[in-house]
Amino acid sequence: MKKAKIIYTKHLENRLELRKIEHNLPRKICEEAKDRYYDEETGHHIAVMDIELYNTTREVMVAYTIQDDTLHLLTVHPLKAGQKENRIQSGRWRTI
Repeated sequence: MKKAKIIYTKHLENRLELRKIEHNLPRKICEEAKDRYYDEETGHHIAVMDIELYNTTREVMVAYTIQDDTLHLLTVHPLKAGQKENRIQSGRWRTI
């Protein structure tokens, strides 16, 4: 993904604190993730990446919106086993 201005929303900041996730992790996922989706239910873009989190490797998603050349990072959370596949198969997440 090309470099864009990245803004953390207040909700994302709260999620980082609540889930004890490193502050730079959502930025890293947005910049480096190869798995990208459009969420048909929310209208948000989704980036998913395998990350070392809570002493294990987990798939972590970041939801974001794009306005002009700015990414607004909305939330971050680890995915449960099979959650990504279920959302893809149901048609909720469309590969982009």
